[in-house]
Amino acid sequence: MFRVAYSRAAAATGLLLALGLTSACSTGQEAVKSDAPAAAPVSGKISITYLQKQGDQEYFVGEAAGAKAKAAELGIDLKVVNLGNDANKTVSEVQSAAAQKANGVIIVVPDPAVGPQVVQTAKEGKVALLTSDDQICATGPDPSSCPKDDLVARIGFSGQQMGAEVGKRAAEEFKKAGWNPADTRIVSAWKQDVTVCGDRVNAAKEAFAAGSGVEVKNLDVATDNTPTGAQDKIAATVTANAGVKHWVVWGCNDENVQGGVTAMENAGVSTDNVIGVGLGAYLACKDWSGSKPSGMKAALFINGKDVGALAVQTMYDKLKNSKDFPKEAFAPTTMVDATTWKSAGISCS
Repeated sequence: MFRVAYSRAAAATGLLLALGLTSACSTGQEAVKSDAPAAAPVSGKISITYLQKQGDQEYFVGEAAGAKAKAAELGIDLKVVNLGNDANKTVSEVQSAAAQKANGVIIVVPDPAVGPQVVQTAKEGKVALLTSDDQICATGPDPSSCPKDDLVARIGFSGQQMGAEVGKRAAEEFKKAGWNPADTRIVSAWKQDVTVCGDRVNAAKEAFAAGSGVEVKNLDVATDNTPTGAQDKIAATVTANAGVKHWVVWGCNDENVQGGVTAMENAGVSTDNVIGVGLGAYLACKDWSGSKPSGMKAALFINGKDVGALAVQTMYDKLKNSKDFPKEAFAPTTMVDATTWKSAGISCS
């Protein structure tokens, strides 16, 4: 979801099997069958393994904390594993969880291409499988082209809803600034093979167009979803568009927007001529912690603790009470800025 460096070489094409899973993207209200074979409710203590990509990234640290707190509340034996960006480790850790008799696995994959392997491994190990944050498909490497019934149940945030909130706020800031659309450009920055990122960016574009009522030229910038990667790519974009006076920046996450804001600052663009709307707020809040003006005008706060807690609760309900997984369940979000981030309860470190 956030800082990602995927390696598609890890995907094994021989395991692209139709596994009969019933999980899909929708409103999150419908329920579907478990991704593991039907089993009686767990009578003893429940054991869950939570596998996370980039477990040292601030969002995922919060997610792990939320998962641990919920597990302690419910009396669950929880093991959290940092996968980093290692797609190969993803499959081996699912195998390990099954060998250790874990009842369920919750996973944030470094690379969605390993989805079929992960699903097959969990099925063979008779382990209930739930994803958080990023989607995976049971029958193919690309969730964006996956039949709905083959998408694994997911806990996280709605990409469309988040993107729409970002685009809406960017439009409000644009109208308040009174900029001329002709000398304004929008930078949309994201890792373009990540499905949820595309959902966010596309929704931001639509919401901005609707909210601003004008047409502003958009520049799509492919990044690796890291601050430095985004900074390098957006710096080149700014250089190639030297006549542009005003910039609107959004992307898949705070990292992309932070990188863009920094690139523009380094290029001599005044913060008054930059409207950055982050997604996460974990980096945006650092800009707002000091007295220096920033091009980061707002950010959508997404709390990893809420996702971790909801994922553990959802898995518990399945294992203990045989409650079907929802196709998708979403945690709440809040738009914040320099004047409201502290009152929103953001811990900025």
